[in-house]
Amino acid sequence: MKIEQPNLTKANHFDTANDVLLKPTGLNTGALQNVLGNIMSHQVDYADLYFQYSRSESWSLEEGQVKSGNFSIDQGVGVRAVSGEKTAFAYSDDINLPALQQAANATKSIAALGAEQTGKSQTGKNIVTRKATQLYLPQDPIASLSADAKVKLLERLEQFARKIDPRVTQVMASIAGEYEVVMVARSDGVMAADVRPLVRISVQVIAEHNGRREQGSSGGGGRFDYNYFSDEVLQNYAQRAVHQALVNLDARPAPAGSMTVVLGPGWPGILLHEAIGHGLEGDFNRKGSSAFANMIGKQVAAKGITIVDDGTLIDRRGSLSVDDEGNPTNRTVLIENGILRGYIQDSLNARLMGMAVTGNARRESYAHIPMPRMTNTYMMNGDKDPAEIIKSVKNGLYAANFGGGQVDITSGKFVFSAAEAYMIEDGKITYPVKGATLIGNGPDVLTRVSMIGNDMALDSGVGTCGKEGQSVPVGVGQPTLKIDGLTVGGTV
Repeated sequence: MKIEQPNLTKANHFDTANDVLLKPTGLNTGALQNVLGNIMSHQVDYADLYFQYSRSESWSLEEGQVKSGNFSIDQGVGVRAVSGEKTAFAYSDDINLPALQQAANATKSIAALGAEQTGKSQTGKNIVTRKATQLYLPQDPIASLSADAKVKLLERLEQFARKIDPRVTQVMASIAGEYEVVMVARSDGVMAADVRPLVRISVQVIAEHNGRREQGSSGGGGRFDYNYFSDEVLQNYAQRAVHQALVNLDARPAPAGSMTVVLGPGWPGILLHEAIGHGLEGDFNRKGSSAFANMIGKQVAAKGITIVDDGTLIDRRGSLSVDDEGNPTNRTVLIENGILRGYIQDSLNARLMGMAVTGNARRESYAHIPMPRMTNTYMMNGDKDPAEIIKSVKNGLYAANFGGGQVDITSGKFVFSAAEAYMIEDGKITYPVKGATLIGNGPDVLTRVSMIGNDMALDSGVGTCGKEGQSVPVGVGQPTLKIDGLTVGGTV
């Protein structure tokens, strides 16, 4: 299938989406309304059409040489019908009326199987466009720099890293960009569009000394174009990556046992995201599989802990002007001063649970169904100076950065590896340690937080969240936290 490259110069989201997704194949709002009306005539509660066009690229550099370069264009439409708790879904990578009708027919046929015929036949309502606050410019990152300029950007990043310390022996840098146009047409008459830029740059270094090799990594990005990556920004990423590698060159084996753990601000919020955030998503709670099910209004965390999910932050990686059901994203308070206030919801789970939609419906692409997902999830500031928190620890671990981890949503149990960690002795950070893993239970950890810093920071824009085989960009953040009695798995 040949995909024509559209005109990407328009600033209005609806005009861009119409030019990219509908006009090339002669579709209009009347045709979409007829398709939705056809689906709704089969006693379904709700239906929607999700159109998507995306262009993406990635470049990687190693040892001064371009190792890979990828470019892809994709487009298609997903058709969904919802009846009670059932969801029927079909998709096509062709955007035209015959393909749309074929997908719609498949959807309504699936929905009819086993359906309880309790409602009256419905028709699609007149479509009205919904405008939302634009949280980022509708720009095309891929067109913001030439191919040569992108390679030179990576070369500068490599050079910055190499100049920091002679022990740096290898540098790998990569850059990725995406331009995405989406349009949602719904059976309740709502039509929404969004133009979503996304960029990310990463650097990984390897340092060697006295026969020992260690690595460090850093990077960042957000919903803007490549011009964000100034030399100052690149130098910051290079400095962080090299610092982490050099710290690990001097690291000793981490001790094991139960101890006080202090988590640094920013990216360590990934533990909050995985161990707690997923448990606050509506589908897990509707099905009763989350440790937080039926706990609204109850104390689930230490006093002082407030956790929010906020998809409205300007230019952030996890932000969306509208979610993938066409609803504006929100700032949703999940836990307030230790009390559970609500869950992250899409329309299906919100309706079945009798709760408000929070604008958290997300999907990887037109070929996937939406589900409740986090956007930017973070813990709010407390009132403690980070230095005061460190000073209060007699013996413990300071985890400044995290690597990978695993979480069981049902139980909340997690295991996370620390990419950069230090021992705390007599209220002072002393020597770095390697091989530390944090082992615990998300809901239990919330009750063990004894001090909350006043230095809340968001991550640099590198997070990607996986759920049921779908990956979406997210953001995390937190202030410095003191956790009492957390199990640390070490190497000694």
